[in-house]
Amino acid sequence: MKLSINRGLSLVLMIIAVGYLIMAYQLPAYIFVPVDADLVPKLLGFALLILSVFFFFSKDTDTEEQKKMRVIPKKEVLMLLGVLAMILLYITVLEVFGFVIMTFLFIVASSRFLGYKNWTVLILTGLLFSVGAYSLFNYGLAIRLPAGFLPF
Repeated sequence: MKLSINRGLSLVLMIIAVGYLIMAYQLPAYIFVPVDADLVPKLLGFALLILSVFFFFSKDTDTEEQKKMRVIPKKEVLMLLGVLAMILLYITVLEVFGFVIMTFLFIVASSRFLGYKNWTVLILTGLLFSVGAYSLFNYGLAIRLPAGFLPF
């Protein structure tokens, strides 16, 4: 049996889903909560596993046009790698600088890197989203996000 690209990808996704589920089942259980913290990771893991099984058995009609669309131009690969580098930097220094500052900088820098030029909208969007999300999580949901060196 010839392994098509879709089937190969689905097998990789199945392996990722199984590994993810193994890690999700290792999360600690809490006795006094109605919905445990491991519910969403388990649901996501099973959803990925089920969808990858469907993907494995789906019809694979590969036309020449689809084969041409698989080629990613070098410029787009560099953009993807640039965004990946920004994400890794964001994750690395999030605890030090805090959620509000790093999220604001990430939104502005990544949007600018991807070509958006309106600075007013970039700054307003970054500021409103980062402060709004921080407020929602810290004060509305009582989930503490890293404050960094900010006093709140």
